[in-house]
Amino acid sequence: MTLDDILLEAEEKMEKTEKVVVNEFAGVRTGKASAALVENIMVDVYGSVMRIRELAGITTPEPRTLSIQPWDASTIVHIEKAIQKANLGLNPATQGKTIRIFFPELSQERRVEFTKILKKMAEDGRVAVRHVRRDAMDLLKKHAHDSGVSEDQEKQAEKDLQKLTDDYIAKIDQHLVHKEKEIMTV
Repeated sequence: MTLDDILLEAEEKMEKTEKVVVNEFAGVRTGKASAALVENIMVDVYGSVMRIRELAGITTPEPRTLSIQPWDASTIVHIEKAIQKANLGLNPATQGKTIRIFFPELSQERRVEFTKILKKMAEDGRVAVRHVRRDAMDLLKKHAHDSGVSEDQEKQAEKDLQKLTDDYIAKIDQHLVHKEKEIMTV
């Protein structure tokens, strides 16, 4: 494995971490309805566990309303229970073959609570990026020692890895600022 391969692999892992953080951010409620809030909730149905998006169509007919229409009407009760268990502060209401979720206006207190949750998610993402850096750094040192790479090449690879780490941490911070702004906007 070359130094470039190690750096490429580290960059791929950091990129995946960034995507995971962005996906987690999407699940945090703002003042408006979003399918991302419920699509990944796991539902115990048909003897296995499936995501809501695999069981139903999710739409937003109005800015503060989410509509979930299961493809199999027998799964409505299971989906409703899963949403309640997810502890997102959502109250699903079944209307015929559709589940509707109405989003009340967020209080300032709740908005601050959500920003704290976002900050924790962002910190977890930053820690994950740093773990990738640590693992890649260990690989770099081991590879440099085993294959006789010059000290200059090793130091340059370490600098590149640190720059990559700083870039991905900055990206996560940008996503955090954007999401906080979205939540705090009344």
